[in-house]
Amino acid sequence: MTALSGRNRTRIGLAVLGIVLLAFPWLDHNNSHIDFLANAGAFILLALGLNIVVGFAGLLDLGYAAFFAIGSYAYAMLASQQFGIHIPFWIMLFVASVIAAIFGILLGAPTLRLRGDYLAIVTLGFGEIVPQTFLNLTQFTNGPNGISSLDQPSIFGKSFGFSATPYYYVLLVLIVLGILIAVNLQRSRLGRAWMAIREDELAARHMGINTTAAKLSAFALGASFSGLAGVAYAAKLSLVSPDQFQFNVSVLVLSMLVLGGMGNIAGVIVGSFVLSFINSFLLPQSTNLAHAIGLANVDFTNYRFMLYGVILVAMMLFRPEGLIPSRQRKAEFHEAMADPTLALQEQSEYEGAART
Repeated sequence: MTALSGRNRTRIGLAVLGIVLLAFPWLDHNNSHIDFLANAGAFILLALGLNIVVGFAGLLDLGYAAFFAIGSYAYAMLASQQFGIHIPFWIMLFVASVIAAIFGILLGAPTLRLRGDYLAIVTLGFGEIVPQTFLNLTQFTNGPNGISSLDQPSIFGKSFGFSATPYYYVLLVLIVLGILIAVNLQRSRLGRAWMAIREDELAARHMGINTTAAKLSAFALGASFSGLAGVAYAAKLSLVSPDQFQFNVSVLVLSMLVLGGMGNIAGVIVGSFVLSFINSFLLPQSTNLAHAIGLANVDFTNYRFMLYGVILVAMMLFRPEGLIPSRQRKAEFHEAMADPTLALQEQSEYEGAART
């Protein structure tokens, strides 16, 4: 009997994982566990979208939560009592993703000539502007109170209600769809153009790549994923407010990419799940344990960002390519670490060309 090839083992592993995920709500009747997986699914979808911008195209985006907010508020305004409009959830998934993609283009258009720190600053500003805009448009968004009583999705006439299980399955389908789109994009001509821009934008331009269109498409497609996640997340909570989309969300999603391995879809999913688990289970349980042993004033959830910082510093020092890096990214990091003077020389050459 011949041994299974690596590809066959991967297929069998994915099939087993798929069966387990489909059967999980029937195996574990703890609604809090299903609720955690549904919330983690929304952040996995966000991370898959940000991976297109940061991992594939190499464009540092520190304001990604803004598109998450746009998708969520789009559903809140068009599927609630706020304006008396009740567009079905399934249509809003498409509508919100298109709206978020349009704003991705609007953000990308004026920032196409920026890169690195300058691009990060601009996207950071955009990420701060959008929640503040929703906060101050009181007549449309109810300000800090947000919009509540959002329409609940229904299928075959049956409402989802407040059970986490149907949202779990919706997000599972959206994640599978997102993975398929991301994989095909990565292997496509556009995906190869993104990676060429990531490595050397000047060389990519001289090779005939339309860098303007490629970067705009990265912003738009990455934002569309956050639109999907925003609709699903808002419908699940039946509430949106500006506090849900602060800068810490952008940092969290970016940390998921760095932890898992930027540019690698499997790594991004693993990193998203790990940080979601730490945020939702490990820190609250550590706080409960501290209270049980008499440390009543200790709340580890207040130190989550310090923990994220420690994780990121440790990853940069000991495994900069991430937990599950792609072969290409792993080779790039190891080559740069083996000859740091070469990496610095290439960076200085690119910066000099960019200034000219």
